[in-house]
Amino acid sequence: MIRIATVGTSVITDAFIGAASRTPGIEVVAVSSRDGANARAYADRLGVEGAFAGLEAALADPGIDAVYIGSPNSAHGAQVAAAIAAGKHVLVEKPAVGSAGEWDDLVARSRRAGVVLIEAMRTAYDPGIVAVRDRVASLGTLRRASFHYAKRSSRYDAVLAGETPNIFDPAMGGGALADLGVYGVHAAVLLFGEPARVSASAVTIATGADGAGLAMLEYPGLIVDVGYSKITTAARPSEIQGETATLLIDHLASPRRITRIDASGASSEWTSDAAVDTLDGEVARFVELVGGAAAPDEDQARTSATLRTLERIRRAAAG
Repeated sequence: MIRIATVGTSVITDAFIGAASRTPGIEVVAVSSRDGANARAYADRLGVEGAFAGLEAALADPGIDAVYIGSPNSAHGAQVAAAIAAGKHVLVEKPAVGSAGEWDDLVARSRRAGVVLIEAMRTAYDPGIVAVRDRVASLGTLRRASFHYAKRSSRYDAVLAGETPNIFDPAMGGGALADLGVYGVHAAVLLFGEPARVSASAVTIATGADGAGLAMLEYPGLIVDVGYSKITTAARPSEIQGETATLLIDHLASPRRITRIDASGASSEWTSDAAVDTLDGEVARFVELVGGAAAPDEDQARTSATLRTLERIRRAAAG
C-alpha cells in the first residue's frame, strides 16, 4: 500500500483524493498546506486522517511513501526536488515544471534517489485516448489534425474586475497554454511525436497571461493545429484527418465518443460511459510504476517532449 500525502488544496487535489480512493494499492493518509489550520479543515472535509503545516513536515514523516503535488505551477519544481531529496515518490500535476531542462534534471535526480517521478497528465492514461490511438492507423496517411480545448474560466470575471487570480497570473505559471493548451500539445506528442516546426499566436489579457492561443505543429506531410482558451468556450469536436478516413473526438482531454467517417461517408462509433475528467488512470499508472511492474522512462520522455514543445510555442507566440 502506497501511503501518499497531497500538496495543495484546490479542486484538482479534491479530484486526486477521489481517484486514489477508487484505486487499489494507494491511500491518501495526509494533506499539507502552508497553514496548519487550513490543512486540518481540508483533511476533515475530504475524510483524510493526517494534516501537515507545510510540505517539509510531510516529507519528514517516515510514514509517507509518496507525494502528490497539486500546488500552483510555479511551485512545482522546488517541491518536486524536495520530495525526491527526502526519498519520496512523486506524482506532480501538469504542467510538471516550466521547462524541459528542469524536468530532465529532476528525472535524473529521481533515478539517482531510486524513486518514481511522473507527471499527472490524465489524458495519457485515459481509456478514450487509448481508443484514439487504436484507430489512427485505420485513417490512412495522416494529413491534418485539429486539437482544441477552450472553456471560459469562472475566474475570468475576476480578471475583468481588475484582479489577478493564480490561474491567470504569469508569476504563478498561469495562463491558457499551461492549463488547457497542454492537453492538445500532449496529445499531438503522444500520437505523432515532436513536431519538426512550430508557429504560434496568443491573446494576452490584462494580467499579462495568455487568455487564448493557437499553435501550428508541422510534421513531414502532416499539419496539426492546437487551439486553446480560458476566456471563450468551444463547442466542436477535435479531429484527425487521414487520406482514408477522419476521426472525430468529442472531448480531447477525456474522449467518450469517437466517430470514424471514411471517404464514402460511412461511419462507425466508439463510446464509453466512463466518467469524464477522471484521474483514475494516472493514479493506477503511478501505483504500477511504484510497484515496479514497469519503468517510467516512456512517461518521463513524453513529458519532456511536451515541455519542449510548449517552450517552442511560447517563443513563437512572443514573436
